[in-house]
Amino acid sequence: MAEGSRFYVTTPIFYVNDVPHIGHAYTEVAADVLARWHRQSGDDTWLLTGTDEHGQKILRTATANGATPQEWADRLVESAWKPLLSTINIANDDFIRTTEPRHENNVQRFLTTLYDKGFIYTGEYEGAYCVGCEEYKQAADLIAGTGDDEGQQVCAIHSKPVEILHEKNYFFRMSDFTQPLLDLYEANPDFIQPESARNEVVAFVRQGLEDLSISRSTFDWGIKLPWDDTHVVYVWFDALLNYITAIGYGDDQATFDRRWPALHIVGKDILRFHAVIWPAMLLAAGLPVPAGIFGHGWLLVGGEKMSKSKLTGIAPNEITDTFGSDAFRYYFTSAITFGQDGSFSWEDLSARYESELANGFGNLASRSLAMITRYFDGQVPTEGAVTPADAAIHDVVAAAVSQADDAISRVAVHEAVASVWTIVDALNGYITEQEPWALAKDPANADRLSTVLYTCAEGLRALAVLLSPVMPESTQKLWVALGAEAALGELTAQPVRSAGTWGQLPAGTQVGALEPLFPRIESAE
Repeated sequence: MAEGSRFYVTTPIFYVNDVPHIGHAYTEVAADVLARWHRQSGDDTWLLTGTDEHGQKILRTATANGATPQEWADRLVESAWKPLLSTINIANDDFIRTTEPRHENNVQRFLTTLYDKGFIYTGEYEGAYCVGCEEYKQAADLIAGTGDDEGQQVCAIHSKPVEILHEKNYFFRMSDFTQPLLDLYEANPDFIQPESARNEVVAFVRQGLEDLSISRSTFDWGIKLPWDDTHVVYVWFDALLNYITAIGYGDDQATFDRRWPALHIVGKDILRFHAVIWPAMLLAAGLPVPAGIFGHGWLLVGGEKMSKSKLTGIAPNEITDTFGSDAFRYYFTSAITFGQDGSFSWEDLSARYESELANGFGNLASRSLAMITRYFDGQVPTEGAVTPADAAIHDVVAAAVSQADDAISRVAVHEAVASVWTIVDALNGYITEQEPWALAKDPANADRLSTVLYTCAEGLRALAVLLSPVMPESTQKLWVALGAEAALGELTAQPVRSAGTWGQLPAGTQVGALEPLFPRIESAE
């Protein structure tokens, strides 16, 4: 990837009908790692997240809790959704709420554009509606209910009965965009990733698209249609527009042109909204389509998708309170292939924390700095003659940078982390083979000891830079302890794509004390 390019990445905006679980946090962390990597590469980067606050599901939840929808949304945003970002250390640039005037006003502007162009008309619709999905369901999307729901059709995603609705609505002529969308997918093979997601969407669109009901008249919690205030906008039509209303659509053309288009990171259960409805809306309005849509898999607990209603939702702080935010971020970007379903278990998290973070990365940093302190009075030694073993470390670092950057460009976050981790493994193996503690016993080996420990320090310098987007807290501690902040400047100002250039940490740099980056956890459950 070329430096100095623009990178706009979004998470979905999440429903405020309930508190977040680790499935939501998984999406946030992946997008944040991408944004931090690009930001630390000198790219003009913007990370957007936020909350979706309209629709029937929010109205019903608020009513059940004795609150107005706005009161409920305000409560959940401030008590749960914004704190989530702090819990998992998300460095978002903006937080959009669909109840904000900047959003509501420009949703109406967008609707007026489509209405004036003839893409919206009136009609009647009857169909099976899932309030959980806020979506009319096709027959293929329904399954037979079991237990209390036996004899009813239920949503395949939420496992809850659908409601048969009959309404006079306004419709978006989405059927006009069947072929334009197929042409878009063919001309841009990477528009939808991964390939399994692309294949699913293409097969769906090839069946032919139906026009989309975009208004509701049976409740009033939503954005009113500009030409008919007895109808509110269908919540998904409203929500998708956040990606452009947050960056100036309708108000600030210069900012919109600077930011758009975006890469959307979404769960596979909302892929069709983003890969079918959303680009069709943009094409109708004469606006550029997104840069791409990446549909990641589900987090599974006990073989099922995480669900608050099934009591399988795990709050992020249940993990971070014990393991810390860096371990949370590392685990979910390394243990699961991004784009596929992945199973979470406390046992796997605990095992990886101990073997990879505490024993692998943390111990590497601690013993390297301890030996520099012990053998060289806390000053980074000089690199002497380079042996093949030293050169091999140089090569591993350079290759890791290139491979990780390529993986980030493909939204393969797990591959990027794995590439960087080759440095951890290589340095641990290097220390075992070179035995600096043995070299220190013989003054004749002083030059060799100096080179070995410089190699360790410089390798840690590269690791701190490359892992900063993934584990910002522990890498900052390491950066300061290495003396790199005083010698090279702030960690987040170090270009990740130049991290493999060997020899950046000056000899003579004073190292400091380093507390354990990942303390032992005696009884992690």
